[in-house]
Amino acid sequence: MAERVLVTGISGYIGQHCGAELLNQGFEVVGTVRSLAKADATRSAIAAVAPVERLTFVEADLLSDQGWDEAVQGCTYVMHVASPFVLAEPKDENELITPAVEGTRRVVSAAQRAGVRRLVLTSSVVAMIAGKPSGRYGTDAWSDTSANIGAYAKSKTLAERAAWDAVAGSDMELAVVNPGAVFGPTLGAEVDGQSVALMTDMIRGKLPMVPDVAIGMVDVRDVARLHVAAMTTAAAAGRRFIAATAEPVAFTYFAAVLRDAGYSKVPSRKAPNAMIRLMSIFDREARGMVPMLGTKAAFDNAATFDVLGWQPTAVETSIKEMAAAT
Repeated sequence: MAERVLVTGISGYIGQHCGAELLNQGFEVVGTVRSLAKADATRSAIAAVAPVERLTFVEADLLSDQGWDEAVQGCTYVMHVASPFVLAEPKDENELITPAVEGTRRVVSAAQRAGVRRLVLTSSVVAMIAGKPSGRYGTDAWSDTSANIGAYAKSKTLAERAAWDAVAGSDMELAVVNPGAVFGPTLGAEVDGQSVALMTDMIRGKLPMVPDVAIGMVDVRDVARLHVAAMTTAAAAGRRFIAATAEPVAFTYFAAVLRDAGYSKVPSRKAPNAMIRLMSIFDREARGMVPMLGTKAAFDNAATFDVLGWQPTAVETSIKEMAAAT
């Protein structure tokens, strides 16, 4: 019998790839979706790259207790991927924070009740570096939630802390993957990931200038492989893993790769920081960028190579293949 894995948020950009990687490695996969109406499109997308005979779906929402005990029944492992991600700053930060934190507690509790062996949480490097100055950070770093870091970074930081608190003293193991900015091709089903929206806006010429933002990047297929490695590698229990380039990648480089690949509508000019700050007064997406302007965070990602055996995809490859699939 194949071991069963629950993947929360399997209809999302990262969730689809995690599901596909698990199926290709012979696991049985149960995926949660907020509505079963998303199941067929998600199955079709995953079927393009993986066998789907062992893929089933359960309806469950991060803000409701319903469905979670059913979803996790018989599972050896859980990948908690689901979490709201939008760059635009919401009118109320709790629009992101509440489902991220309460959803994480809900999933961890259901997994513990079901006797799950290990849970792998999708966190983010923004749970490590937000509110911090430029510098090099390792897996012991935590974002400063008392600073003005934006709702998304705050939601990821608080959700990850909630997961560590929830497993303290329990028999269930926790491993956390902290990706940087995630790029690479989508699998075809309509996804609302922020990376996908950014790529679409870039190649369609909707962004007149490139913001002065640089962050560690990672291919979505690498993120999926690292999730499976974090799930199955004995030495990964109780650890965080940075899934991002050691050095930050500037969005100007991102734009240059696209222009060189023939996407002529991609902007070449860098937006002045003062202009982004001015726009942030009335534009929620600009407001979401402000905490990242001008900061350069590098990472000590050695454990990801040493423990999980990471073989990273080149950033240029991720960008070009994502554009081709968009």
